[in-house]
Amino acid sequence: MKFVCLGYIDEAKFAQIPLEEAQRMMEECFAYDDVLRQGGHFLGGEALQSALKAVTLRSKNGKIQVTDGPYAETKEILGGILLLEAQDLNHAIELMSKHPGVTVGPFEIRPADEAINLLIAERNARFAS
Repeated sequence: MKFVCLGYIDEAKFAQIPLEEAQRMMEECFAYDDVLRQGGHFLGGEALQSALKAVTLRSKNGKIQVTDGPYAETKEILGGILLLEAQDLNHAIELMSKHPGVTVGPFEIRPADEAINLLIAERNARFAS
């Protein structure tokens, strides 16, 4: 099964960490990502830039509205995603509970919607040919 792991971060809190400590934390995360790769569990991932550079699109009364940033009632914002292959949700929890990134902020683990993703893959294949 595929899982999308959403890593959240408090940008203000993270900005207070000394540069050397932040670099060490990132290296620990990268090293664990390598462990996941070696086990065939790491499918990909992306770090995200600051929420200050984000916009949110909404449709209201048939028109698209663009607003600055995400709007959430929390200090923690989405910092990145990790695509994970695991046997089931319990296995995904076991794998991600060892990820050093969980010490910086929470991870939300969601099963990928394989039925819809299959439709997307089929459509991509048709588009490419």
